[in-house]
Amino acid sequence: MELFVAKNSIVRKIWGKSDTVLFIFAGASAEFALNKAVDWLYYTGKLPSDPLGRLFSTVNYARKIVFSPTDQANQAIDFMNNIHLKVEESRGKVIPDWAYRDVLFMLIHYSIAAYELLERKLTNAEKEEVYNVFYRVGLRMELKELPANYIDWLPVRDSHLEENLQKSNFTIDLFHQYKKHLGTIRFYILIGVQKLIVPEIVKKKLFNNNFAPIKPIIKFYKISKLVKMDSVIKNILLPSEYKSEIKQIDIQPRNIIQTKNRNKNNCCGFLIS
Repeated sequence: MELFVAKNSIVRKIWGKSDTVLFIFAGASAEFALNKAVDWLYYTGKLPSDPLGRLFSTVNYARKIVFSPTDQANQAIDFMNNIHLKVEESRGKVIPDWAYRDVLFMLIHYSIAAYELLERKLTNAEKEEVYNVFYRVGLRMELKELPANYIDWLPVRDSHLEENLQKSNFTIDLFHQYKKHLGTIRFYILIGVQKLIVPEIVKKKLFNNNFAPIKPIIKFYKISKLVKMDSVIKNILLPSEYKSEIKQIDIQPRNIIQTKNRNKNNCCGFLIS
């Protein structure tokens, strides 16, 4: 059976840890709020109305791709494409190709950044491996202008950040929704994580300063993992209604998480779920 991602791949290690996955989406939630295509989130209204639910919907799709045989992974990618096409037809507009690339680029960047923040620095070969997995996802989605390798991707990523980010009323409202659904304390923890993981240009557009008081907490959390206390900390910090979903992220690859109230029309939360 051919796997979409090899069993010994660093990508499986990254996407098989709940804390790493949550940090990936902490960063993506900041950057996508600035994206010029963020209005697509407000067309269906599902992500602004339930950002945590859409987070786990997105995690579910990403993990299906990472932990599935190639044919099943391709089916998941094709399903996402079909949902996007239906939304385009409903709105009478086409999602620009650069918007799809931006989401793909976020998954590449934050997969690397989250793992490096919580675990260790990746080698150049491992970064190339991360890029290659999502490059193949992009090819299956028929995206155009994808660089062939990680090194060539870096300047393209920078140009996308320069061209496709702006702070708007959508940005402000989306962060308001994050705070509403997380609560004040968890929201400011989210902000602290975002400051540690997003690119400099994102920090400049979103935040008034780079001060991240959560940095010492991250160090303490990494120590807690060594003594198997990290689950206790996660139980304190994360919403109780999502603890079972979060716990299942650490169970790989058999138990791909199922989000609450999920149906066939739910799709990738950081685009047009």
